[in-house]
Amino acid sequence: MSLTRRHLLGLGGAVTAAGLLGLGACSRAAPAAAEARPARQFEVVRSDAEWRRLLSPAQYAVLRQQATERPWSSPLNKEHRQGTFACAGCALPLFSSSTKFESHTGWPSFWAPLHNAIGEDRDTTFGMLRVEAHCRRCGGHLGHVFNDGPRPTGLRYCMNGAAMAFMPGTAQQDAAGGWRVPVGSSPASGV
Repeated sequence: MSLTRRHLLGLGGAVTAAGLLGLGACSRAAPAAAEARPARQFEVVRSDAEWRRLLSPAQYAVLRQQATERPWSSPLNKEHRQGTFACAGCALPLFSSSTKFESHTGWPSFWAPLHNAIGEDRDTTFGMLRVEAHCRRCGGHLGHVFNDGPRPTGLRYCMNGAAMAFMPGTAQQDAAGGWRVPVGSSPASGV
């Protein structure tokens, strides 16, 4: 079959539409991810109406609808004081400021969570295999975990700032004395 001008224009339009759809998908909630998440019982359970009342629109979109905030939009990117980063939905301490690092990705990044703070699930939305991080206590979506972080874990917990609140003061330390590796990965393997 020979390519005609009509075929090339049609192919170009299809590629453009697919590109626009892909770019838009990164900035919105992924309803398929919410539907695919296995039903779990969390310690903090609220109705959708209660979550909407308690959270800002940005917090609700990220924590309850698995949205991703725009890169470099969170004031927590520039937060360098000593303290603890907690879940904006239930106030569970998630990360110590001592594990925060500058990843230059546009989102607050950490090389390890506090012990028993984060739950993890495999996320296959948008045709990628990733590890999704959520609050262990309320199930709120926080972000994703990647294997391109600094030592000692080699992990990058890439979190949405809207999903967290910063509490200045003495940074909470990991009581267990060790750092977890996310589901199905290790610092040496790809996620």
